[in-house]
Amino acid sequence: MDINSLISTVFSGLSVLVVEDVEGCGDAVVVTARTRDVAVPCPVCRTPTAKVHGYHRRTVTDVPVDGRPVVIHLRARRLVCPVLGCRRQTFREQIPGLLERHQRRTVRLAWQISQVARELCGRAAARLAGLLAVPVSRSTALRHLRRLPLPQQAVPRVIGVDDFALRRRHRYATIITDAETGRRVAVLPDRERATLESWPREHPAEIVCRDGSATYAEAIRRALPDAVQVSDRWHLWRNLCDKVQLEVRAHTGCWATINPTRPGGVREQTTRERWNKIHDLLGQGVGLLDCSRRLGVALNTVKRYARMPKPQALRIAPAYRPTLVDPYRDHLRARRAAEPAVPVTQLLGEIRELGYTGSANLLVRYLNQGRAEGDRPVTTPRHASRLLLTDPENLRPKETTLLEKIVAACPEMTALADLVRGFATLLKPAEGNDVKLTEWITAARTVDLPHLRSFTNGLEIDRPAVNAGLTLPYHNGRTEGVNTRTKRIMRQMHGRAGFDLLRHRILLP
Repeated sequence: MDINSLISTVFSGLSVLVVEDVEGCGDAVVVTARTRDVAVPCPVCRTPTAKVHGYHRRTVTDVPVDGRPVVIHLRARRLVCPVLGCRRQTFREQIPGLLERHQRRTVRLAWQISQVARELCGRAAARLAGLLAVPVSRSTALRHLRRLPLPQQAVPRVIGVDDFALRRRHRYATIITDAETGRRVAVLPDRERATLESWPREHPAEIVCRDGSATYAEAIRRALPDAVQVSDRWHLWRNLCDKVQLEVRAHTGCWATINPTRPGGVREQTTRERWNKIHDLLGQGVGLLDCSRRLGVALNTVKRYARMPKPQALRIAPAYRPTLVDPYRDHLRARRAAEPAVPVTQLLGEIRELGYTGSANLLVRYLNQGRAEGDRPVTTPRHASRLLLTDPENLRPKETTLLEKIVAACPEMTALADLVRGFATLLKPAEGNDVKLTEWITAARTVDLPHLRSFTNGLEIDRPAVNAGLTLPYHNGRTEGVNTRTKRIMRQMHGRAGFDLLRHRILLP
């Protein structure tokens, strides 16, 4: 391959130019080039011309070669427009696809910098670009990021609306996505009703997926009175979970006695099996060395097990800080053993007569931790709630047995378990779920579960959106996924880039 063919291969991106010389100068590769002698249309009247008025020099940077930056010394023409009376008598020649007006980097190099800045933002993009032989500052990287064009697409038929924190508990913004594809559509600077109300007026949609925010519901109702609002099913289930945990905690006195001892782990079971094997052999008159050979364990291990009168439990006792309830532990243990369902308020009055000066919350926490019985209980309000809210097919046999005991502790817990299972079946969208929801709300209000009753009141307030969420296949899950990616972008920018650049970065495809 001759030198001209090699140059045309290495610098194929400069094919629109005439490369006159390539020289390695220190840490850079210097390319001397000129534009081709062809006719160029006038930017005003579009008349082709090749009449040269003069020349001017441009120094631009191209993508690196062999780990070194490429500097192009370009000679461009100033041409004369042949049309008399044209507003542009002379004009500078441009190279579309290679150079833009007033730019000192080629189009492809600017695109590479913008893509690096898109993934890493300012400082990290500048550090990586320096390693790639394209030294730029963080401000330049962000400028190239801002120049990336945003896609111009039609407003989708189904949109998802959600908020995300610019500064938690202080400033929030609103993001709007295509609920069917997850494409980002718009980012609004806050989550006020007036801001959200103005955007749908200009970009109407047929279906809007949202969470339980009353502000969003009112804004969408005012802007799009004919649109169908869909309440997200995940948020409905999350609200139910919070209420179920409050109900379980309120009925702790009913099921708190169901605290099975903590089962032994693998190490404890192995220790017990090995102790039984060694003592069986020793009872048959087998020597210590022969036991070691038969069982494949060290002789010192056999000696240690032979000295044990019984297998060790090897359990780590829970470490608790001393509390004001500790002096009355024996009294609490005796009372709960004689009467397992004794109310906590009665126990509180008894130990206060004995001199207890602590609070009722301290006593409740002491009993829930199982410290009165001596062993740390497996069951806690949070654990019991998890068992109630988990799909029965995903529970292990011992968890199923424990759940049956918790559910049978009192009629309210039995009704709560039935209501949770009934609501879970409604979360699979199907026709007729709105009628089943009415029956479920009626059943929930007939049971003495005040926290669950407040949940039903919230469903009734937003009933049309809840009905749509349980019958239509749309949801806000993709919007939540976009919010997760937005948090990653904000961590990269460290909150110093400003809302405009953050919005631009989020909306880039």
